[in-house]
Amino acid sequence: MSTSKKQGVTTGSSGKGGNRGLLKWFVGAVVAVVALGFALAGCSRVSTRPDEVILHYAGGTFEAIAFERCINPSSGATLLGPGDTSYSYPFGQRTFDFSGSEDSESRPISIVSKDNVEMQVAGSATFTLNTDCRTLRQFHERIGLKFGAYSKDSGSSSSGWDKMLNFYFKQPLDRAMDAASQEFEWRKLFNDPAIKQQWEQRVGQLARQFIKETAGADYFCSPNFGGTGDCGDVVLTIQKPEPPESLVNALAAEQAAKAENIAQAQRNAKVRTELESIKDLVGVLGPQGAVLWKAIQDGKVEVIPVPQDGNITISPRRR
Repeated sequence: MSTSKKQGVTTGSSGKGGNRGLLKWFVGAVVAVVALGFALAGCSRVSTRPDEVILHYAGGTFEAIAFERCINPSSGATLLGPGDTSYSYPFGQRTFDFSGSEDSESRPISIVSKDNVEMQVAGSATFTLNTDCRTLRQFHERIGLKFGAYSKDSGSSSSGWDKMLNFYFKQPLDRAMDAASQEFEWRKLFNDPAIKQQWEQRVGQLARQFIKETAGADYFCSPNFGGTGDCGDVVLTIQKPEPPESLVNALAAEQAAKAENIAQAQRNAKVRTELESIKDLVGVLGPQGAVLWKAIQDGKVEVIPVPQDGNITISPRRR
């Protein structure tokens, strides 16, 4: 009997321990779920459009911020951890417009010609941001962060992007155009297509050199750059330099005067030809004969044929 009671006590004690273990497991599971809930509450999701690339940086308040990965265009929803940060950059062709239009990034660029005439040049630079992951990260950490050139919300614009373009495109373009324009006179830049073509080629050569020097690396590539291989060159489209309106008007007046001089010279040449013709007539017919010939040519004198019998009948003209 005593053995049976001890066994019963033992059995009862084992059941209570099992309940306590189950309770501990349940409490642990609840704590884990709550912790997971708090963790998920600090998470976020990002997805990319076809024309953007996102840089993902992990870390935040309690740990060092470190680069995690690039999220390519047209990627589905990606989970970011608590405190993680994403930076959006454009993928594909972009343009720096310096035409001065309402939605352009800049006004036309001023240049000074070889003969010290200030002119205005409008145009655009078409390029692709180098989105090779390693290069884009370098661009972001060296330039993007400084200017705030990124977008924190997918699809939104950034005023820092325009500031960055003005520094890395307008200033090198300004330098390139000024340097190239010092080689040509304003009249030829404005009026001579062959000279304008030479100037455009020189501007393109210098602009690409200065843009790369200013940026420090191949961050700005050709419009057709696909992310790998040769970066290529930025494509420039520039209009004919425009001098001040006063010079344009003066040039138009000068051209009009030249045209009038040419016309007068042609009229003078015609008069000289006629005088030479009259001299020849006088030499052949004499003064009176020349006058009569001229009158006949002008229809002032009527010539009447004389019949063989010599009888001439003259009827007065009816007026």
